[in-house]
Amino acid sequence: MAWDIKDPARLLADELTLRAESGYDLSIAEPRVSAALEQGDLSSIARAELTLEHTVRRHDWPYVEPSDLAEIERSRTPAPAPPSSLDDDALGDRLLAAWLGRCAGCNLGKPVEGWSRARIRGYLDHAGAYPIDDYIPVVDDMSGELRLNDCWPETTRGNVAFMARDDDIDYTILALHLLEDRGFDIGPGDVAAEWLDHLPYTQIYTAERLAYRNLVIGLMPPRTASFRNPYREWIGAQIRADLYGYVFPGDPSSASSMAFQDASLSHTENGIYGAMWVAALIATAITTPDVSEALRTSITWIPPRSRLVEALHDVLEMHASGMDWELARDGIEARYGHYSSVHTINNAAVVASALLWGDGDYTTTVGLAVQAGWDTDCNGATAGSVFGAAHGTQALPGRWIDPLNDLIKSSIIGFDRSTPSDLAERTLRLARSSSRNGVRAAGMRS
Repeated sequence: MAWDIKDPARLLADELTLRAESGYDLSIAEPRVSAALEQGDLSSIARAELTLEHTVRRHDWPYVEPSDLAEIERSRTPAPAPPSSLDDDALGDRLLAAWLGRCAGCNLGKPVEGWSRARIRGYLDHAGAYPIDDYIPVVDDMSGELRLNDCWPETTRGNVAFMARDDDIDYTILALHLLEDRGFDIGPGDVAAEWLDHLPYTQIYTAERLAYRNLVIGLMPPRTASFRNPYREWIGAQIRADLYGYVFPGDPSSASSMAFQDASLSHTENGIYGAMWVAALIATAITTPDVSEALRTSITWIPPRSRLVEALHDVLEMHASGMDWELARDGIEARYGHYSSVHTINNAAVVASALLWGDGDYTTTVGLAVQAGWDTDCNGATAGSVFGAAHGTQALPGRWIDPLNDLIKSSIIGFDRSTPSDLAERTLRLARSSSRNGVRAAGMRS
């Protein structure tokens, strides 16, 4: 989804929304922002931006959401996962399954990315394809609400011949290259350099595009994340975190800490926590295939008084109560549907629900992640990645994997037409290197 970062009025309005969602006292700022948006001139907008930047949180705000790694670590009481005891063959199979599961889930969600749950249900009912049990079929008359996204010739049933180019997969590849090139001792500055060297500006969106802009105008992390970037709690960092879980099997501490180094370039607070959570979840799932246990463990690696933890606990409690998925999805909508369709919190809740109600079945898991709506390609990719990491290639049905033809289209310089099998082999080398050398990411530089 493209986002116009050159529209200062849009950025101002979205910054107001973010601060309203995040508990800021806007009693003075909101009328000034409204007046600036009505006037529309750049000087009024600039003054309103400064007013917003000086707002503070309300005294009754119940959450504690630091963006500093040391503060995050002090706030939590983590539950470590069992260390990896997998041999190279077993671990390699889990990593290949994670790559493949991520690709297939991402392809599944691309034709309906950004659609509401109701619109997806209407399309699938019209196509006779609800619930999802394969790639989305193409209907004869794709008009109005039935018109799939423009990527449909590459991502629909009978048309998949590779993993179509997508930022979700690009970032996983980029993180692999980053660690191969720079090793495990990385900070946000290393991630920034990798972006500038290998990531085309036109192929990134929202928080990442604004952080990229901030780098180009000379800002350094963590200011790149916060300066006039109202998307800093959206899903972008969460979709960049999988590789860090892959390379630290059974070590959610290092996985989550490394994800922080990546996420803090462009995100703050819950935007960072989404990345840390996914990395910890994957690292845990590789050695703890019970998804409910892995979810509960992974949540302990992010601040307990955050809105993200609250949402994930809500999902776990709905599942434990015996509620069916449709009712649970209604609950997610009621509690977290006010967030943007590409926010971290509501989409993380969707991923958790897909993993829980998926009940160890890949088709059900990625199907629920996409049927839920919102950021469908991201959620399908993350749910598929976690599933593959937990269950291995034998649990991935051929109708999802065979059409990929072991091929990925990518905009990362030097990585177009990569193969999941090669990427998995390279990931295994990094995972074994971290294990043999006792690498721990908790003390990494900022």
